[in-house]
Amino acid sequence: MEKKNSRIKRALKLRSKIKRLGVTRLSIHKTSQHIYAQIISGDGNQTLASASTNQAAIKTVVGNTSNVKAAAEVGKAIAERALAAGIAEVAFDRSGFKYHGRVKALADAAREAGLKF
Repeated sequence: MEKKNSRIKRALKLRSKIKRLGVTRLSIHKTSQHIYAQIISGDGNQTLASASTNQAAIKTVVGNTSNVKAAAEVGKAIAERALAAGIAEVAFDRSGFKYHGRVKALADAAREAGLKF
């Protein structure tokens, strides 16, 4: 449990800083099979947009939901939905996960689709 506890500790530290700033955040979560992304309001009370590999539209495009290609599709989808909701700038909350692999692919795809963070 040491690895998980360290990740949670990193996540709490980052979230407290984002909360002090009061900005909208792009929060992600990943499991071994799926990756999830949410745009959460500055006060933390409302989810403004979401995307994940569980959704049928993304699942049919990628096939395998646990790879970098799937994470990039989720990044594109969350950026499109955020821009449609009128959100152009967010803080990236990676939930304590390392900025590598699927997390990096999601972030890069969201930036390419027009989201700023």
